[in-house]
Amino acid sequence: MRVLVVEDELKMASLLRRGLVEAGHAADVARTGDDALWMARAVDYDAVVLDLMLPGLSGVEVCRRLREDGIWSPVLMLTARDGVEDRIAGLDAGADDYLTKPFSFAELLARLRALVRRGSAERPAVLEAGDLRLDPATRQAWRGDAEIGLSPKEFALLETFMRRPGQVLSRLELIEHAWDFAYENRSNVVDVYVRYLRDKIDRPFGRTSLETVRGVGYRLRAEAG
Repeated sequence: MRVLVVEDELKMASLLRRGLVEAGHAADVARTGDDALWMARAVDYDAVVLDLMLPGLSGVEVCRRLREDGIWSPVLMLTARDGVEDRIAGLDAGADDYLTKPFSFAELLARLRALVRRGSAERPAVLEAGDLRLDPATRQAWRGDAEIGLSPKEFALLETFMRRPGQVLSRLELIEHAWDFAYENRSNVVDVYVRYLRDKIDRPFGRTSLETVRGVGYRLRAEAG
């Protein structure tokens, strides 16, 4: 595999590159966030090892920009901080995994192998369908520039739809993703909450993005128009 190592500390960058090469991989090194961005745009890397603390653009911002550019190479984030907030920020920006310094190089290789096995499928931090956007991290949703207030269950249902745009989802599938085993009254709960969603994401904007597929279930049109 070909790996982009983004690390500003020269000794650490050299150790990582040498270890990857000795393990039979190709490795390039970027010392700044700006360098990492242009290199990742120019080369289809199998994985990115990204330090959290970089001069200029932080690792979190680099990861966020990569995802915004449609670059879905798996990202393993390195951090000298053991704070939960830093890990959360990195994962919410689109990172796939993290390691806290100091770490075992054997573990880094194992984590990279696991990430590469998953592939580089699109995993956006903010979900979009047309001008409808949803941020699972901040629990916010927008139609264009207008923020939409949703209850926790409405948000969960909309997230289920937006992770599968254009796909017809049965009532059972929607219940399985947005409700838990403790919920017993399953008679018409999906129909009720779809109506709530339509009243918030469609009707105020003159849209019909949530479609009823008779005899099957519901579908969020991919363009959400």
